[in-house]
Amino acid sequence: MRGKLYYKLKAQLLIAALKRKLPDFLKFFGLAFLLLALVFIPSSAKQLTFLSKYRIAYSDSVDATAYNSLEGQTDSTPWITASGTRCRKGVIAANHLPIGTKVIIEGFGDQIFIVEDRMNRRYNRRIDIWFRNYGDALAFGKRKIRYHVLEPIDTPPLSLASFIRI
Repeated sequence: MRGKLYYKLKAQLLIAALKRKLPDFLKFFGLAFLLLALVFIPSSAKQLTFLSKYRIAYSDSVDATAYNSLEGQTDSTPWITASGTRCRKGVIAANHLPIGTKVIIEGFGDQIFIVEDRMNRRYNRRIDIWFRNYGDALAFGKRKIRYHVLEPIDTPPLSLASFIRI
């Protein structure tokens, strides 16, 4: 189920696409229509705060899996992430994103996930979502997901150099 925030983020992506592809006169009408649509979509204070703090840096699709804090699925310290924090709701593992990257995953509503863990090196283009319950992780399985990398509005856009691991 997609939340209101999903549609607002989708509108941001459409606005960016309109700015790149349409002639000036069509940009004006397209942007005016989208802004009117956004005005009439009711939203909570949390969503307004979210939209005022972050913007979408870019979006991508990858395979996603789920994991728990079990020794068979992790290293010898199952509750400690690669960044040194404890596992909790909202933690994801990804080798292709820098530690600390904030991400929205479609299908999870307004929840912001933070990359705090790593996976085996053979999984280069995959996101692993932490679940508290083993049954929930099994039910999630492996699926294709779309994610949106967030960046704070008051900082300059992310550069490609910040994603290159040495």
